Amino acid sequence: MSQIVQYIVVRQDLMKIMGWPVGAVIAQACHACAAVTHLFQDDIHMKTYLADLDNMHKVVLEAPDEASLTDLKATLDQNEIKYKLWIEQPENIPTCVVVKPYPKQEIQMFFKKFKLFK
Repeated sequence: MSQIVQYIVVRQDLMKIMGWPVGAVIAQACHACAAVTHLFQDDIHMKTYLADLDNMHKVVLEAPDEASLTDLKATLDQNEIKYKLWIEQPENIPTCVVVKPYPKQEIQMFFKKFKLFK
């Protein structure tokens, strides 16, 4: 069985342009990860992923702006990939997309254009 991985894509412009602290942006990803875990708790890949907590594999990437996050969402929808788009309230700002765990070879192609988060 191939490696199961979870992709997290966070908007970089929240820090670079909008001036959000790094901790606030990390909190967005944490919220979305918790939401995905809850939403897809019965999924077989989620169960496998959580069965070995010390060896979970996450890839944290950066999207340059809201438009690129929206484009990713559309691509995931078209390909029936399950995810959570986290929208910060009450500001109604889309901040990140977290995909439920999948075998790496099934989803890595959707994330090739994004750079590692820094």
